[in-house]
Amino acid sequence: MQQGELISGGLVDEGLARRLKALACTAPLHDLDARKAKLDWADATVYQMAEIALHTIDQVTIAMDFDTGADHEDIVRRLQPFIAAQAPGRGAEEHLRVARWVLDNLINVGTADRGFRRVYGSVDEHGVYRRRAFDFKLLVELAAPDGEVYLRASDEAINVLVGALDTDVESAQIAAEVKLENLISRGRLADAKLAAEQARYRTVQYGETLRAKLDATRRDVRAVDWAEEMPELLDSALSHIEARFRAENAILRNITRARDEAEDPDHKRRAAELVDIVSDCISRHTQLQARLQAAGAIFRAEQDRQQFSGPPQRATIDLFGQLLVPTLELPIADAVAPVERFFSAAAGFDVPTVPSLPSLVSLLLRPAPEREELVGEVPEPELVPAEAADYYSDEQWRRADELLDLPEVPRRLSGLLAEARELDPRLARLVALRALHSYSPEVGAAIRQGDDRALLAVDDGTPLDDEEFGGADLLLATARIERGDEEREHG
Repeated sequence: MQQGELISGGLVDEGLARRLKALACTAPLHDLDARKAKLDWADATVYQMAEIALHTIDQVTIAMDFDTGADHEDIVRRLQPFIAAQAPGRGAEEHLRVARWVLDNLINVGTADRGFRRVYGSVDEHGVYRRRAFDFKLLVELAAPDGEVYLRASDEAINVLVGALDTDVESAQIAAEVKLENLISRGRLADAKLAAEQARYRTVQYGETLRAKLDATRRDVRAVDWAEEMPELLDSALSHIEARFRAENAILRNITRARDEAEDPDHKRRAAELVDIVSDCISRHTQLQARLQAAGAIFRAEQDRQQFSGPPQRATIDLFGQLLVPTLELPIADAVAPVERFFSAAAGFDVPTVPSLPSLVSLLLRPAPEREELVGEVPEPELVPAEAADYYSDEQWRRADELLDLPEVPRRLSGLLAEARELDPRLARLVALRALHSYSPEVGAAIRQGDDRALLAVDDGTPLDDEEFGGADLLLATARIERGDEEREHG
């Protein structure tokens, strides 16, 4: 086979490069578990460092807003209960130290640019295998206008957390809202909580996209296309928020009603958690809408400021040409004095952990990273469909419905369990769960859904004689729901 045939046969695979970059984004998390055994201040093998790192990214993402980010100490404090649950026998001081160690490694403290680099290979159009570098960050430290340093999660970190790399933000948000509404209507509040959290992460990511564009505008208005790209982005974002407001307010009303009418304490607690999450999504959309409406004014103000600001009053220093090259040409005895004066002026009163001559030389001599865009291409993994996680199949639900359709003569639970085991060994557990749920049914929910019948269970004191389940041998029957004329007209 010729080389050209290999290339045309799929050897040049851009999807492979995207998957390799996807693996690179998770590599720092796996490195934590690989290096935890080498810690000399604790036996850290009991801790699941990758899980702690994901929880850290989660907490930073939730604490972020449009202008600022998360406080270091607040994140460390939020991590301690999760770490203590993994090793309850260890002291609080060790838990605190583990939290700081994981947070510092996600920031990548100790490197010059505090970023991660992974090397991957790809075959170009000429059939030549080339190694390329992929640079990314997970948690970034930024300075607020008041001088405080806070944390923000990068796009790569949010994608790692959500588990859907390089996903279109708006379409992912719409899909999350549809999935959330479907799960709530089916009463699966545990799965609905996960879907709501993912919708909130997408909202944060959408805000990060706008914030990056505005930051680039403040540096240089020519770096952002305000003629076509930004107006289209602002229009689509405002339409997106309008649609999300309608969907989320409708979902919030349904969850609030389910919370107020639920009798099961666990059901009520999960519904209350969903109310808080969706309310937070609405609050974030309100904040994002205000920023979108002010984006045009920011552009005009920056355009005026940059156009009439005039030339810089002080020339910038060329570290490479004016400091590094002349210093390398001097003997060591003569080079010490200018280097010390530079670092004493640049570092200030507190000695930082990163600036040093070796790291500065390494940073200046390192070749520029190969990037197609500003933040590089973010890969997209292959995801397992959510439907594959269902414990019972559609066929098992259908058989359970047939067994529990008892419009005329009530039946004992024991007889239904025996008949279910003959059809499918796993079907008996589903029948038992349905029977337990019908012991205190929510008739109001069945009426709102338009159901014409409901399954009822009655305990007459007969004990259940079963090899797998205990308790009462319930009497099960299907009751028809009669609605008034006014309800039929509006139903």
